[in-house]
Amino acid sequence: MNDKIIISIDGYSSSGKSSLAKEISKKLKYKYIDTGAMYRGVTLLAIRKGIFNSDLWNVQNFIPFLKNINFKFICNNKIDQTDIFLNGENIQSEIRSLDVTKKVSFISQIPEIREKLTLIQKNFGEKKGIVMDGRDIGSSVFPKSELKIFMKGSIEVRSYRRYRDLQKIGEQISYEEVRTNIIHRDIMDTSRTISPLKKHIDYIEIDNTFLSMEKQLNLIFQLINKIKKNKHSIV
Repeated sequence: MNDKIIISIDGYSSSGKSSLAKEISKKLKYKYIDTGAMYRGVTLLAIRKGIFNSDLWNVQNFIPFLKNINFKFICNNKIDQTDIFLNGENIQSEIRSLDVTKKVSFISQIPEIREKLTLIQKNFGEKKGIVMDGRDIGSSVFPKSELKIFMKGSIEVRSYRRYRDLQKIGEQISYEEVRTNIIHRDIMDTSRTISPLKKHIDYIEIDNTFLSMEKQLNLIFQLINKIKKNKHSIV
């Protein structure tokens, strides 16, 4: 019997989805997929192709570049992180830039891009044993995933997390600018026509504004153990 499951973690920008997903994947020895990094990767490619340098018609000229796009996630044991590769190039550091952060919401609204990345994401989960985080994983990518988590947190805490991350990579930006960007991302994510960010009835909500990683993991593994126990009892 395949004891592996699919764990989907959706939620707001900078709500700690990736941090939690990474820790879960390490403990379970599951594959970790950061779908936000995939959208950032496409955004980086779009910047390189110059689609933001002219009018929106240029978006249609960009779509053909998606035909043979390839993503790989490779664990970098030296620095304990999972790197994302786009068409063979490690783009882990570049996709966290302020320029990419400001433009990714626009890219993530384009139907052709969402359709292409959703297909790739579904292929990642064919054999289960995967932890995937994003905005619509439990609703669109893996609607039958065994565990669906929805992450949230206060604007202030989420803004500080993003501000701290940007400071680490040398971006010169104020906390207020970051906060404004987070609010903008929330509006874009929840109001877009295709696959908007939304907490569905079968999600387990975690507000980690004041919740430590240890407590989050304790809760998650209680849920995982319950799911696996139920699977065995059914069999």
